[in-house]
Amino acid sequence: MCFSSQLGVTWGKALALALTLSCMSAQAQAPLFIELPEPLRLDQAIRYAIEHNPTLAAARREVNATDGQVLQGSLRPNPEFIYQADDVSRIGRSSTAQVGVPFETAGKLEARVRAAGLGREVALADLGSAELRLRSAVIAAFFDVLAAQELKATAEDSVRLAQRATDIAAKRVTAGKISPVEETRARVAEAGARVTLNQSESELRNSRRRLASLWGNTLPGFTEASGDVEQLPDLPTAEVIADRLASAPQLRRAQRELERRKSLVALEQARSVPDFTVSVGVKRSLDLPGEQALVALKVPLPIFNRNQGNLQEALRREDKAAEELQATQTTLSATALQALENVSARRRDADLLRLEVLPGALSTYEAATIGFENGKFSFLEVLDAQRTLIAAKSQYLIALANVHRAQAELESLIGDLMTDNAK
Repeated sequence: MCFSSQLGVTWGKALALALTLSCMSAQAQAPLFIELPEPLRLDQAIRYAIEHNPTLAAARREVNATDGQVLQGSLRPNPEFIYQADDVSRIGRSSTAQVGVPFETAGKLEARVRAAGLGREVALADLGSAELRLRSAVIAAFFDVLAAQELKATAEDSVRLAQRATDIAAKRVTAGKISPVEETRARVAEAGARVTLNQSESELRNSRRRLASLWGNTLPGFTEASGDVEQLPDLPTAEVIADRLASAPQLRRAQRELERRKSLVALEQARSVPDFTVSVGVKRSLDLPGEQALVALKVPLPIFNRNQGNLQEALRREDKAAEELQATQTTLSATALQALENVSARRRDADLLRLEVLPGALSTYEAATIGFENGKFSFLEVLDAQRTLIAAKSQYLIALANVHRAQAELESLIGDLMTDNAK
């Protein structure tokens, strides 16, 4: 009886612990933000991500942390209090109390404040780069959802076309105009279209999750992405790219880092000049009546340690920052021009599919369908034309998504080009 009671208590504790762990796990997996169950626009998606993305929040914390560096750099050294008592003998006992005030020389305070402020500007540049990368990811993911929605719609059209072809084949078999084998082929093609539809539905669900994950949500709440995947952005010129490169966050970060390294060199040079401490106090002795005033000056002698090691390190790091700035300028310019060429190439692909491939595939399918109904073409020709049309539509949608993705990659380097277009 006692054993059963203890076992019940043990199981009760275990159950309580399991429930607690389950609640903690549910809280840990809870999304940071859940969007409204309504159509989602691109500007909303960008705003959600910028406001709620965990990685961007961490970058903001880094900027806030640099405020502490700025504050610490502006503080002066603390004064010192020294008390000394001698008790060699009761007759000769004396005590001394002093207050020492350190004085910094060679502009160390100003150099610290400037270095800390430039460190904050470096963190702000990193935050700007993170925002651009996040915005690019949101744009690419958003248009992936749009394209996936259209691909699903195309797959649904394909199923309807396959059903129509199956119905036509069944009627012609009943009329004795074609072999039953043709109807079997039609039903096989219809089954293949349904498989494609299932795949497109799965890809749409995955693309929705990828988009929502950018604002910390693993279960998308929006009903659909609202936009026109065929509305392509204007193609920027090389001159616009060159102008925007001057203010690119990556370049600005490298410039601020070089300035910070120069300020750290100035700080280390200032530290090679010794500071001094002025102390004032009083001395009281049992041998002498009253109190004696004391004044002291403490100055280190820079004989061995003149801060030469730290200065040498700061100078070499300045050289490194200068070379990194030059490398950033070269790499950023080349990468931006390559991204521009990628955008141009993807637009040419989309235009070719829209102007030449799609119209030809559509007219071929319509002619094959009408000819098959009138007994002029075989069913295999209809299936081939149908597959060609669906493949052309899919290629076109994928090409459109590639254009938006390439444009987003370009803007991740130089910023939002829509602001230039708005001007």
